[in-house]
Amino acid sequence: MLTYVLRRLLGAVPTMFVIVTIAFFMIRLAPGGPFDLERPLDPLIMQNLERAYNFDKPLWQQYFIYLGNLAQGDLGPSFTRRDFSVVDLFRVGLPVSIQIGSLSMLIALVFGTLLGALAALRQNSWVDYMVVGTATFGITIPTFVIAPLLSLLFGVLMGWLPAGGWGTWKHMILPVVTLSLPQIAVVARLTRGATIEALRSNHVRTARAYGLPTRIVVGVHALRAAMLPVVSYLGPAAASLLTGSVVVETIFGIPGIGRYFVQGALGRDYTLVMGTVVVIALFVIVFNLIVDILYAWLDPRVRYD
Repeated sequence: MLTYVLRRLLGAVPTMFVIVTIAFFMIRLAPGGPFDLERPLDPLIMQNLERAYNFDKPLWQQYFIYLGNLAQGDLGPSFTRRDFSVVDLFRVGLPVSIQIGSLSMLIALVFGTLLGALAALRQNSWVDYMVVGTATFGITIPTFVIAPLLSLLFGVLMGWLPAGGWGTWKHMILPVVTLSLPQIAVVARLTRGATIEALRSNHVRTARAYGLPTRIVVGVHALRAAMLPVVSYLGPAAASLLTGSVVVETIFGIPGIGRYFVQGALGRDYTLVMGTVVVIALFVIVFNLIVDILYAWLDPRVRYD
């Protein structure tokens, strides 16, 4: 297992190199620049800015300069927030995004697994139909619809919760609920389908034949096998949630890296966008590695020797 982990970590290096290269050149192909304003700057000021940020050099030189700084952990200065570097912004925004994303994923796992298992145990009953129908509805409604509705209902009309901003635990409720609802629906559907299949498998029938209690048969044998597709889904889902949702953070005014990404893209803040891409790519690689390790723990037949 250790050899496999080391091999995957080494394989992540060329993957990150390709991602950084594509993102670097794609963002610079977009029209406009970080210093393009409605009222153009003085040519001398623009020339000094380009020299200070190496924009006066050829693009290939800028690329290698960025790679050299990235290898040292330097993501560069922010062009839209002149007093901060990208690392400074992430030092503030990333914990906020991780806090919201981890709570959303935890809620989705708990409620999604419970609802999916309940629907599988009550297959073709009114409980099953209700869970499947609600999950299908939850998957089809996007977060940019759920977020304004929750903010309007509970924040503006009822006044129970803050409609936006960040500060206390109450500010976390609406964003966490918005992020977790679609994930609950997906996890519930995956768990239901996998649990139904696991309940009909040979090893579960054997466990029942030995006279094991239902809670042991379902909780230990069936659910353990049913978690494999859920774990596969959690890799990219957890990465996207833990790095923040662009839509949710923008609507609720949360100072996470998702909101920084939107502001950086609109303002052509090359370094801020590149830093967000690097962080998200790292999360995806790490969580996919964790998923592979969990696979071997959940299914003894999986080996990486």
